[in-house]
Amino acid sequence: MSEDYLTVTAVTRYLKRKLELDRHLTNIWLKGEISNFNHHSRGHMYLTLKDENTRIQAVMFLGRNRTLTFLPENGMNVLVKGQISIYERNGQYQLYIHEMEPDGLGSLFAAFEQLKKKLDKAGYFSAIHKKSIPMYPNHIGVVTSPTGAAIKDILTTLKRRYPYTKVTIFPVTVQGKDAAPSIVRGIEQAHEQNDIDTLIVGRGGGSLEDLWAFNEEMVAKAIFQARIPIISAVGHETDTTISDFVADLRAPTPTSAAELATPNFIELKQQVHQYTNRMNRALQTNIQQQQHRIRRLDRSYLFRFPEQLTRQKEQHLDQLVMRIKHTSNVLMDTNKRLFMNVLQSFQKLHPKKQLKDKRIQFQQTNQHLEVQMKQYVDKKQQTFTMLLDKLMLLNPLEVMKRGFAIPYNDKSEFITSVQQVQPMDDVRVNVQDGTLHCVVKQVEEKKHV
Repeated sequence: MSEDYLTVTAVTRYLKRKLELDRHLTNIWLKGEISNFNHHSRGHMYLTLKDENTRIQAVMFLGRNRTLTFLPENGMNVLVKGQISIYERNGQYQLYIHEMEPDGLGSLFAAFEQLKKKLDKAGYFSAIHKKSIPMYPNHIGVVTSPTGAAIKDILTTLKRRYPYTKVTIFPVTVQGKDAAPSIVRGIEQAHEQNDIDTLIVGRGGGSLEDLWAFNEEMVAKAIFQARIPIISAVGHETDTTISDFVADLRAPTPTSAAELATPNFIELKQQVHQYTNRMNRALQTNIQQQQHRIRRLDRSYLFRFPEQLTRQKEQHLDQLVMRIKHTSNVLMDTNKRLFMNVLQSFQKLHPKKQLKDKRIQFQQTNQHLEVQMKQYVDKKQQTFTMLLDKLMLLNPLEVMKRGFAIPYNDKSEFITSVQQVQPMDDVRVNVQDGTLHCVVKQVEEKKHV
């Protein structure tokens, strides 16, 4: 019974083969809006194609999408050509896209707008990066097709306007898939010359497809990174390319590029003629002024009476010499006095003089101190003698030498009154040559009258 059941894989593969064999689904054209766009790191593009009612999963592999001239975005309406099949892993049918182009807008124009927006954001069009075009170029390089009408117009205009400049042509392919790398190589070859002042890059007019090489990012990058000032000359006046925005100067036509790159020789010749005339007139005026000055000098007192003038000048010179001598003597005397003052000041400040003065001052001070010290010691000795004499007068021992005695009670207190002792108290009496131990027999108090 179980043999009648199919596996999920078998059913999915059966449906996949059915879809792939259906001629209506192997080469199908669809239009819709892009959503959930994902440009994988491996280069494949995954997206959802939808309309107002439903949606379908789609994928465009790297081998297919590398030919796109624009980058798909969410919300973009596109026309796609591809094949309907089933992705076996999850059993979901999806669209494998082979070709894609914008719906309602040419793919080249969409790519143009996308690259323009990208480079503008990166600063490729900013005026701060623009280099000035030399006014009088010595060597002009031209990157263009060697057989087109553009090179003839450029060479004719350069020869007519400024025949003195050197012109080097860097032949390149300006149309087709090999055009962009060829133009980049031409710009690189121009830089290898090392003496080119200005570089003209362009071609004649044509359709958007014909001019597309000048809308390639590699060409824009080569122009932006160039060290040589570049004039872009692509197509007619109404044609505009990415190269025009990146270049240092945009010319509407190749002929205009040659005119912008060089001054007008005829106008320069006229200017030189005008400058020559102005210089001749200025020289003539200067000559006339100098002739007038010579005539005025010829009529002057100097040339009419040279001997008298010489005598006057000699006399004036003698006066100046005398004045110089007098001034020199005064100045010398002043400087001599000043020198002597400085010398005296120097001698006073000389270390030997100062040391001698300090020694004398030290000796005087030392002598003065010795005198004061002796006087002070003598005075102190006198004062000491006086105090010693007073002390001797008050010394109890001296009093005892004159026959007096000093009594003490048993508490070793000096007895000055009869109130301090009682009969039968022991007392000690100090005399000159010893001590007497006594007993009080009787106390008699002095009667006050």
